[in-house]
Amino acid sequence: MVGPGDARPDEMAAAESVGRALAARGAVVVCGGLGGTMEAACRGAKDAGGTTVGVLPGSDRAHANPFVDVAVATGLGEARNALVVRAADALVAIGGGYGTLSEIALALRTGKPVVGLATWEIQGIEVAGSPDAAAERALGAAEAGRQPGAARRLGSRAPRRPNRGGA
Repeated sequence: MVGPGDARPDEMAAAESVGRALAARGAVVVCGGLGGTMEAACRGAKDAGGTTVGVLPGSDRAHANPFVDVAVATGLGEARNALVVRAADALVAIGGGYGTLSEIALALRTGKPVVGLATWEIQGIEVAGSPDAAAERALGAAEAGRQPGAARRLGSRAPRRPNRGGA
């Protein structure tokens, strides 16, 4: 699950629901391990009895949110986004700043399925209308992605910023 650390309440609620839905279906939730949507997704996963992995930008595991089971302190800063993408079978992208955009681009470039929920409008992202639909589609795409010949590619259209509402 990827999304902003400075998330709005609706993004937090969506991330928590996605984390819960993924864990309820047996998935391990991998994220950046900090606050915002990352913490919300981990909280939802833990509520459902799931396991969470936080791939941290810094060198101190203590900076992980309290719902992370396995904290990986990388010391890589934003370059850790590549590790989040590589550790996941599929991405659910919620909302989005430029960090989320980088994770989406890396995932699409490497053939990882991306399911979006109110995120960047980019060719190759499968849009979901609800957190449950996002979780279901991500798990289905991850399973399909393990099949030969299921790679995706980054489209040629320029990305458009998500409509975050408000001013």
